[in-house]
Amino acid sequence: MRMLLAAGAALLAMALPAQAQQRILIASDSTAANYGADKYPQTGWGMMLKCGLQPDVEVINRAVGGRSTRTFISEGKWDALLAESKPGDVVLIQFGHNDASVSRPERYAPAATLYRDNLLRMIWESRGRGLIPVLVTPPARRSFDGARAKADFAAYSQVERELVVTTNTPLIDLEARSLDFVSSAGEAGSKKYYLHYTPADKLSAFPNGIADDTHFSELGARAMANLVAQELKGLKIPVAEKVLPERPDLTRTKPLGNFACH
Repeated sequence: MRMLLAAGAALLAMALPAQAQQRILIASDSTAANYGADKYPQTGWGMMLKCGLQPDVEVINRAVGGRSTRTFISEGKWDALLAESKPGDVVLIQFGHNDASVSRPERYAPAATLYRDNLLRMIWESRGRGLIPVLVTPPARRSFDGARAKADFAAYSQVERELVVTTNTPLIDLEARSLDFVSSAGEAGSKKYYLHYTPADKLSAFPNGIADDTHFSELGARAMANLVAQELKGLKIPVAEKVLPERPDLTRTKPLGNFACH
């Protein structure tokens, strides 16, 4: 009898469909994008997000440097992301840095009008395909006003917070979390999280040094990914359960020297 029951259970398990792998797609800009080893230490937070999740979650990073909501859509990158998506996928949507580029009209999307409309399109088209859109406010730059980091993209983040209410879309408030993080590190202490290097550092990617308060170093990308993971964990969506309770790979105090988790 036990053998028959065991055999029946095995057959039932084989007949049931396998649980679909949970996937996270990222639509964003250079702050989240993938970089090759030749660009190290420049790192996007989207590269590091997997280090804060259980290994059965796949992160598909489609962030592209220099893109705003306007160009991400006009260049077909949004349609390409939708084409590879599957029902149940989570789509993290983070823009704002390039949308605010008034001097670059091909990128510029005013917060209250075109930016808002583009985000609405992304939300509704995601839901139309059975996806779970999550808005992500733009991460803070290393831009200080006294002891506090400044919200350089406040108008864009505010539009997202309003859309959360009007469209019932989940939000990761990366701007708020990163402003607190950068402010806590201080103007001098936060340099290590951004691209601040001198020729003495002998980096092949930046032989003449670099002073960039927008893009992240390895440690900065890990820190931003940790903030995203923490916010993701608090959302009422299935993948929230896949966020690791402890994320030592994202809270390192010394760089690993590459893009691996550990």
